[in-house]
Amino acid sequence: MPGAALAIWLILIVAIAPAAQGQTMARRMQVGTLGPTPMPPGLYEVLKQNLAQMGLTEGQQIAIVQQHGDGEPARLASAAGELLRSRPDVIFARGPDAVAAAARATTTVPIVAIDLESDPIALRYAKTLARPGGNVTGVFLDLPELSGKQLQLIREVVPGISRIALVGDPVGNAAQFRETDRAAQTLGIQVQSFKGRTVAELETALEAARRGGAGGVLVFSSPIVFSGGPRIAALARERRLPSVGLFAEFAEAGGLLTYGPSMRESYRRCAVYLARILNGAKPDVLPIERPETFELVVNMKTARALGLTVPEALLRRADQIIE
Repeated sequence: MPGAALAIWLILIVAIAPAAQGQTMARRMQVGTLGPTPMPPGLYEVLKQNLAQMGLTEGQQIAIVQQHGDGEPARLASAAGELLRSRPDVIFARGPDAVAAAARATTTVPIVAIDLESDPIALRYAKTLARPGGNVTGVFLDLPELSGKQLQLIREVVPGISRIALVGDPVGNAAQFRETDRAAQTLGIQVQSFKGRTVAELETALEAARRGGAGGVLVFSSPIVFSGGPRIAALARERRLPSVGLFAEFAEAGGLLTYGPSMRESYRRCAVYLARILNGAKPDVLPIERPETFELVVNMKTARALGLTVPEALLRRADQIIE
């Protein structure tokens, strides 16, 4: 009898073990991420570290699955479909095109968005900022007047500038184009507008700006600009074009200066929302947030390479000076 009992016990262990293993794996929740390009390593670390601080460590409580459009906005629809096939518990969508693709792909999976170009109410992602009412929440910015501020900053560094190139997405950055054009008219600066949805288009635009006699270039906000910052900054320097952007990372990559919201802080706040949703919160009642931390960053190495003198008054206002 003892031998028979032992045999039965062993059979039960073999039968139960796979089920227990399946239950353990089921408890690992999945965060799907969608963006135009792979998530920049530095910001990926910010996301993971902040999730870990809230008890959600990659490889333990959660798995993070990335899908992206490989730099082509048109590919985001298929990337979103592929992401949904992995059955994510929540989606982190980065940038306006990724948010749009995710919102079209699902109305049930919660989406935490970071979109610094769009109005979520105008695009019907949310009924109100305080209570979105759907499956989309996160950090949004719709403040095109920032571009006017950036134009004023470049004029402080290049006082005699009479012509500036504006480069961006004609659709996603339409409000920024309009606002900057109005600010340029007030300042007596001529504007040249160029399309720049991909790094290749940005390269073509910068060369056309140089040939057109632009005294500087304002590169509008987009995930492509963020991920392609080093290449874009180098191209601008090669063409002797002082460059202004939105994200601090662009100045860190070699752009002349930036003024805009902190991406690290925005990712931290998105991580909080991802954690809250994975712990049971519903996106329809999580208020859409606006960036609160704005940074002025000046790259003095680039200024010297371009033979520019940055006024002391501007340097005193800078949050970061890159030497």
